[in-house]
Amino acid sequence: MGHHERDSVTVHFIGAGPGAADLITVRGQALIAASPVCLYAGSLVPTELLAWCPPGARLVDTADLTLDQIVAEMVSADTSGSDVARLCSGDPSIFSAVAEQARRLDAAGVAYDITPGVAAFSAAAASLGREFTVPGVGQTVILTRTSARATPMPAGEDLATLGQSQATMVVHLAVQRIDQLVAELTPNYGTDCPVAVVAMASRPDEVILRGTLADIAAQVHEAGIKRTAVVIVGQTLTAASFPDSHLYSAARVRTF
Repeated sequence: MGHHERDSVTVHFIGAGPGAADLITVRGQALIAASPVCLYAGSLVPTELLAWCPPGARLVDTADLTLDQIVAEMVSADTSGSDVARLCSGDPSIFSAVAEQARRLDAAGVAYDITPGVAAFSAAAASLGREFTVPGVGQTVILTRTSARATPMPAGEDLATLGQSQATMVVHLAVQRIDQLVAELTPNYGTDCPVAVVAMASRPDEVILRGTLADIAAQVHEAGIKRTAVVIVGQTLTAASFPDSHLYSAARVRTF
């Protein structure tokens, strides 16, 4: 196979969004339609998206595959001259495991590109009808996770340290440890700090819980939420009295 021919084959990492099938970019949809091979995480990616795959496409559910097996599928497709649509839940820039897949593809000499998608935290904000940055209340969002049953967190990234900023915090993969989460955040945020839990954001079975650090754990246990949820903590969730953003202010000097 000639070098030029190989260069034209690409693995497309595509942010498939948080769950609603129509929360995918136009570009992402077009790439799915143009790729004869589609790799997707069956438990996380909406299967309706597979309807965009070309007829006769090879569909591979990666839910039970190892990293080596996933990369082998990509390399095999590259060898046979077939573009690959690799669907990632949410947006590939956070908690997507794209980094280790891309590293393997670099080593194998396989070209790839990345198409962004709607992240879980964005979908959660939309479901809550809130903006996570509110003038005079909070201008920083921390996207993080907790360390149980996963790769240990790097030094200085524990919730107690991150919470010192009192920024709006979105915690992924943590709803199963809600009691510990509350215990670690309460000293910095206070028991009356607003909290929301959004499970299955944007999906038909979406669940939204609203409360404070004092009562959110009991709500989570009562609702039986176990996974596919983000926990959001911060004053921006309920902010009602705040100055208008300078962006639209009448006092702002507009230059064109």
